[in-house]
Amino acid sequence: MAMTQGVERFRGTDITFGVVGMGYVGLPLAVEVGKAGIRVIGLEVKPEVVEGVNQGRSHIQDVAHQEVAELRDAGLLEATTDPARMAECDVVSICVPTPLGKTRDPDVSYILQAGQEIARVLRPGQLVVLESTTYPGTTRDVLLPLFQERGFQVGKDFYLCFSPERVDPGNQVWQTHNTPKVIGGITPRCLEAGVAAYQHFIEEMVPVSSPEAAEFTKLLENTFRAVNIALVNETAQIADRLEVDIWEVIEAAATKPFGFMKFTPGPGLGGHCIPVDPHYLSWKMRTLDYRTRFIELASEVNAEMPRFVVGKIQEALNHVRKPVNGSRVLVLGAAYKPNIDDVRESPAIEILNELERLGAEVGYHDPYIPKIHDDENRWASVELTDEALQEADCVVLVTDHEVFDLDRVFELSPVLVDSRNATGKIAAAQGKGEPQRWIVKGGTEGKKGEAW
Repeated sequence: MAMTQGVERFRGTDITFGVVGMGYVGLPLAVEVGKAGIRVIGLEVKPEVVEGVNQGRSHIQDVAHQEVAELRDAGLLEATTDPARMAECDVVSICVPTPLGKTRDPDVSYILQAGQEIARVLRPGQLVVLESTTYPGTTRDVLLPLFQERGFQVGKDFYLCFSPERVDPGNQVWQTHNTPKVIGGITPRCLEAGVAAYQHFIEEMVPVSSPEAAEFTKLLENTFRAVNIALVNETAQIADRLEVDIWEVIEAAATKPFGFMKFTPGPGLGGHCIPVDPHYLSWKMRTLDYRTRFIELASEVNAEMPRFVVGKIQEALNHVRKPVNGSRVLVLGAAYKPNIDDVRESPAIEILNELERLGAEVGYHDPYIPKIHDDENRWASVELTDEALQEADCVVLVTDHEVFDLDRVFELSPVLVDSRNATGKIAAAQGKGEPQRWIVKGGTEGKKGEAW
């Protein structure tokens, strides 16, 4: 199909949009594009994902089956395993994984592979947008040379941008279409093309001067969160030693109308972004002989939190004169955050593994995650019955899903360790939470009542 060159091509909806990678980022993006009346072709290496999408099914929790089915019925969405189909697309968005290697170095192999596949079929007039989180310089240093080798001139024959994904799984308010979208182009014409293409389905575009600025923006966002979470996690450990209720302190500090932003402690970081993204910046700066001290320290503090929670479990069991070895421990919640089905980098995995290493009889319940397979162990979610709660020597709340009946959990658990302060108000209402220091319920020699 003949294509006209120039930015004007992208101002209308009579274009075809390609999405490389139909995962947590790619499928929601494809659905939003389709809702705008633009035809979408999704490229995916997993045949089962392709088959599901083409049959009108979603494999992503945040995307309803009905949305996919309606776009399929309208002829606006299809999936394929054939990279040659990207030649049909006027816009190609790259949404592939960018994991870290075992040495915490960036793995851009998926970006490189996607770029090579696109370069093979690149034709004049196409716009390529990288959305995968990566270190500053990737768009210019990794992707651009692949396309220039075809003899195309960027900003004239084709357009290249970086626009970081800002997906927040489980967020019912801020989704792909209404989250402001940062974008930077290799040239001003590239930026103009990128804004024109994306503004059909994104409410607010945020242009920046270069791909490097856009790449750095995503890393700053998540580094900011990682560092502040580390600060509050360390503060929580300090408060625990001082026998002060850290959640009371945080709530009091949050009443200040300026100069304070509320973060809360927890069992550790999870997900693909916050535990991973800052290391892209650290790696890049190591190549420039600069040490990112805040990032490295924050990573160290956050990595300690699962072991801190295990320590509180040991402490709670000690107060009822039981060792961890041989005790039945029930972990509630395996996802890295509430109300989603994602266990990537979840602290629950490390807590489960560490408890098993110490000899505990471990089980977990998570309504969103029926099974967990990791490098060390496999578990299956158990049914959350009254008996399961009552027969556990210790119940540990790791992820506070909204579907959990916290009153029931509080009443039936013989010993309860709450890493999220989800039951703090219940304990306080019963006069059993003064102060709440992680262990909210359990037999406590020399302590008033059942709670700490």
